Amino acid sequence: MVDDIEHAYWYNMRTGEVEHGLLSPSADRVGPFQTRAEAERALEKLRENSAKWAEEDAADA
Repeated sequence: MVDDIEHAYWYNMRTGEVEHGLLSPSADRVGPFQTRAEAERALEKLRENSAKWAEEDAADA
């Protein structure tokens, strides 16, 4: 959990860059992440979560 989102790391979906702090519009970024390394893995984490949620939805159907 990130306590200070203003100084957390974010992944900018438009540029593909990691940002430190609230630099870009919220529509362009995902996060927050505690470390730069976590933010660099943002797309991988999003894919993992999406697959997990799809499996859970299939199990609930």
